[in-house]
Amino acid sequence: MPDPSPERARQDLLSRTALGVFGLNGRFLALSEELARPAGLTAAWWQVLGAVLREPLPVAGIARVMGITRQSVQRIADLLAAKGLAEYVPNPAHRRAKLLRPTEEGRAAVARITPAHAVLATRLAEELGEAAFAETVEVLDRLTKALDTLLPGTTSPR
Repeated sequence: MPDPSPERARQDLLSRTALGVFGLNGRFLALSEELARPAGLTAAWWQVLGAVLREPLPVAGIARVMGITRQSVQRIADLLAAKGLAEYVPNPAHRRAKLLRPTEEGRAAVARITPAHAVLATRLAEELGEAAFAETVEVLDRLTKALDTLLPGTTSPR
């Protein structure tokens, strides 16, 4: 069988990359559910709370950071507020788009995940090696930036 054309080889690389990322996404979601459950959170709740730990953000801003729809974030933000894990506060930059911020209870829930998260990070660094772990992050960052450049209508979580 002849060697594939360069175009076909590139298409194969794109397909393998996409399938690999989809597989990793599934694994990370399952792992996140496992880590979040003992803290009384879901992976989605943890993700939204994590987006506002450093600073409050409007729902649309959280959606941009996370790379998901505003409607999905709105639903989760409303649930978090109803459970007392987050609260809406006035947004000085926009009268109608309130900011979401974690409550002390929400921060405490995320903090309960930290020990298991740290153990996993250590185990993964040992499995991959510190340099390869850091290189993985760099490659994913480069891939994200390249896709953002090629697909300007999308937004990245970075």
